Amino acid sequence: MNENYVTLGQVCAKGSSNIAQKDLAEREGQYPIYGAAGLIKNVDFAHQKQPYIAVVKDGAGIGRVMKLPAYSSVIGTMQYIFPKENVDIDYLFYALQHMNLGKYFSGSTIPHIYFRDYQKERLKLPVMKVQQRQADTLSRIDALSAYGQRQIALMDEIVKSRFVEMFGDIQETVPLSYYIRGLSAGKSLAGEDECINKVLKTGATTYDYFDSTQVKNLPLDYIPQEEHRVKTGDVIISRMNTAELVGAAAYVWKAPDHTYLPDRLWKAEVRNTACPIFVWQLLIQKDTKESIRRIASGTSGSMKNISKPGVLGIRVIKVEIAAQNRFAAFVAEVDKSKFRIQKSLSTSRKLWTMAQIDAIMNMDFSTQRSL
Repeated sequence: MNENYVTLGQVCAKGSSNIAQKDLAEREGQYPIYGAAGLIKNVDFAHQKQPYIAVVKDGAGIGRVMKLPAYSSVIGTMQYIFPKENVDIDYLFYALQHMNLGKYFSGSTIPHIYFRDYQKERLKLPVMKVQQRQADTLSRIDALSAYGQRQIALMDEIVKSRFVEMFGDIQETVPLSYYIRGLSAGKSLAGEDECINKVLKTGATTYDYFDSTQVKNLPLDYIPQEEHRVKTGDVIISRMNTAELVGAAAYVWKAPDHTYLPDRLWKAEVRNTACPIFVWQLLIQKDTKESIRRIASGTSGSMKNISKPGVLGIRVIKVEIAAQNRFAAFVAEVDKSKFRIQKSLSTSRKLWTMAQIDAIMNMDFSTQRSL
């Protein structure tokens, strides 16, 4: 091995948790305990008395890296990582974040990742002063990103408030079929080779906003059907997901090229007398979501299904097309502002992070000795 490099195994110690989330019901207290999605609750014990890093080792969120505070714990789906002497915890956190841990995933039904495998990952380790400087820069970038995300979240709240302001007093209801004449799904196929044609993953609508990066390759020999192609202006709905996410909906502001629907996502056939942006916003209102969850079926604890007749039959408020269009124009203007913020954040983070990651992963050890 090149002496300028160290491995994670040389600069980290590991630990494991055997705490199951189901055992936390009666454990109320002041100390936080975390899972793959973040804070679960406060409990009456704390296994770690110093800050540490946790890596999700199996199930949803596998490979996610989190820096967690002193006097906290994690459940058993997490792996503890502790920095050894002369290693800054923030520097180690950012190095782990930008490693390709995905290549160490194993297991077909429930994926796993083990420290014994990814401990072989290598990085350059400068002196402590340089580690701290690099970590501080990346921390500032994260703070900027968090600020931008708070601005975006505020804009989403403004849209919700505007919806209530315009339509909150309406009493007359109609079935959803008043706005949507039908729902059509695509076809789920996956190819191992890189292909120009892509199919959406269910995650494309998870957060009620279209995520065009959630795609996988279609087989090279498959000719996709034109009616399955994702188009600008489409309203897409998740027909199968967890109980919390089934019925998630998104509006396609700009369709990616050569991208098609899977069978777990529906395209709404919006009537000519309805505005697609309004229909999307109607679908993601709290009351509509609750109605959709009530009609979801399925015996599995993780996946629920909704039927076309069930969805089209739920009751929603009746809004005339002129009011729909006024609201849609407001949403479009807000989205333009969100896009500008997202673009600025993406550009800034890309430029800065590329330079800093290069420093973390490739910095010349001998050069740092003189700093």
